[in-house]
Amino acid sequence: MKHASKTCGATGAAKRPPEQVMRLPRMGSFHQTRLSFMRVLLRRMKAAEWTFDRPVWRINDAGVGVATYRAKGPHRTYTLVAFAHDLPADLRSDRVIAEAWDSTFTLYDGEPTEDDLTRLAAHVPVQEAGRLSDRELVLSRANRSVRLFEHVVDALSRGAQPDPAVIAPVGYLMRTTAVYGSGKFGAADRDKWADRPEFTGSFQPELLSVWLIRSFTLDLAEHMAKARAPGTAVTMKPALRRSIGVGNSTGLGMAPFLLNHPALIHEWIDARETALARVRALETASAAETATFTALVARAQINAAGWHVDHAGQAAKCDGLRADFDLLRDHLGGDVLAGSRPWDRLYQWAEAALSLEGQEQLVSLMLEPYGALVDDLATGMSADESALARIDGGAGVATLRSQIQDIYAWALPVDFDAPAAQARLWYVSEEKLEPRLAERFDEPLEPYEQPLAPARDAMRALAALAAFQDNATVAEFLLRHPEHRHTVRRVQLAVRKPYAEIRDNTIAAGMLPIDLLRCKLSFFGATRFDPRSDRWVRITMFQGAPFPDELAVSDPDDLAYPPLT
Repeated sequence: MKHASKTCGATGAAKRPPEQVMRLPRMGSFHQTRLSFMRVLLRRMKAAEWTFDRPVWRINDAGVGVATYRAKGPHRTYTLVAFAHDLPADLRSDRVIAEAWDSTFTLYDGEPTEDDLTRLAAHVPVQEAGRLSDRELVLSRANRSVRLFEHVVDALSRGAQPDPAVIAPVGYLMRTTAVYGSGKFGAADRDKWADRPEFTGSFQPELLSVWLIRSFTLDLAEHMAKARAPGTAVTMKPALRRSIGVGNSTGLGMAPFLLNHPALIHEWIDARETALARVRALETASAAETATFTALVARAQINAAGWHVDHAGQAAKCDGLRADFDLLRDHLGGDVLAGSRPWDRLYQWAEAALSLEGQEQLVSLMLEPYGALVDDLATGMSADESALARIDGGAGVATLRSQIQDIYAWALPVDFDAPAAQARLWYVSEEKLEPRLAERFDEPLEPYEQPLAPARDAMRALAALAAFQDNATVAEFLLRHPEHRHTVRRVQLAVRKPYAEIRDNTIAAGMLPIDLLRCKLSFFGATRFDPRSDRWVRITMFQGAPFPDELAVSDPDDLAYPPLT
């Protein structure tokens, strides 16, 4: 039951098999694409002619107060409510356990009244310690990049523009440390808004919040510059303004998401792989498509040249990516996009010539000229997970055994009793109710272990199946071994949705949680991955994107790479 021959129905082109795609080193090399959720959101709002304004700005000269940003669509209005605080430097922290922040936010469903703003002022600034209503969709907070924020305020107050060379290494004035949605802390459950057309897909309310937060961070800096020197202060030039995004610090709390939502992850990966298959199946590339691609390669190379990190593993990958671009530019100089099936030939060359980082960057770039061909796939990047949870108890044990051996073929030789193969365990912290990763043999946490080792558990289920005849049913097996229900559910799901299962050991000594983080964040549309350890990463969001007042006259897809100039 191999998946390598699975095809994209519209073209007959083969998708890459899950055995290739769903390995952690490759997933940890994914880049944003046209299907990333930030870009989907901006395209949708532009097409529907959303309008934006700032009804409330009650920020004092010290940068403290409240502001609101209103987004009006064809059917509904949403309002970001932003609270700016005077945070002492010693309280500023990226950690989720922080208790104070430079700014705090909520996305309100509709237009808040004065009574709403008063209520929110009592709850949003304290974050987890407060409580929201079902009129609030998202809860978030952010801290300033102190050095860059001050540089921008100082320059603008003197009538000068900030130095692009100072902006470039950071890329944001504030970084969020959490963006909560889907019912957390009393906010609206996902069921309340999931069927709204403007939120089709994944994480759309959260990303709308982040995009509006970006406007607030720039507005706040310009406001404080004017307060500091009313006679000389200026605003930032639009092109320089667009070079600033929103930072984000993301840690282990996000990592298990890919394991806990296998059906959803399949839809994300399947859309991406279908898009790639469609492009690879094209018989020719027009002169305009070739020119667009070539220009984007040059822009992406500029981006790679400026992508510098301290993490040794990612630094090596960045070095490899820069070398890959040199190879790619030389290869493209040979007019390789002429002739039949140019994109398929280019991708096959890349598999032999480039690193994983370079291959996945190329995948992203190959999709760029073909919005009309692939953008429709974004509407399917969600899943009704409850509808897929039922176990087929009438299936035969022989079938189940074969399915496990197929899906987890890579795991069959692994000795999961060896210390290195089970070195880690996932648990949930009592303090913050957040996922954490422990060293199994250093801490007595096995009683609290979460079921986040699918391959090990599949091998245990396979061993237990040996005692059953082929004609026995799955129901009979689970009556005697209910501890394997979660494994059977995953296996039966992965048969129908082959990209649902990661084909790697998620508790191995060498497993890097940042691979899980990067995979998920690439689908958000994040750039400039900057791991601060193997367990948490800083990223930039919406860097290069239009601001609300520019969306109607800008291309929201022209955001991923710096301009050639």
